[in-house]
Amino acid sequence: QLQLVESGGGLVQPGGSLRLSCAASGVTLDDYAVGWFRQAPGKERETISCISSSEGRTYYADSVKGRFTISRDNAKNTVYLQMNSLKPEDTGIYYCAADSDYELVLLGAPTLIDYWGQGTQVTVSS
Repeated sequence: QLQLVESGGGLVQPGGSLRLSCAASGVTLDDYAVGWFRQAPGKERETISCISSSEGRTYYADSVKGRFTISRDNAKNTVYLQMNSLKPEDTGIYYCAADSDYELVLLGAPTLIDYWGQGTQVTVSS
């Protein structure tokens, strides 16, 4: 069974950087599309970034484009989210999720995507 574990969150000042990791076990993660999602207080879950299984397609929400980068390290069976120039509005719980259907990951439907991690807290504050 596919298991996903997020790590790398924490407290950072505005303008700082963090790198989130989504480590998989049980399957080869490069067979799946992977997305990062954010749950901010009082807001709906938002799709932040996605990466396809093999074609190199990526997606970024307008709010993070140019600041965040999603990438894979297949040797480590891990997907990363490099977050630079962080803003207070980036605060939230970040989840990674995986599914064989890239379009489904783009949608971020919580009941339709097959696999979700437990989340990692990111707090951007001075």
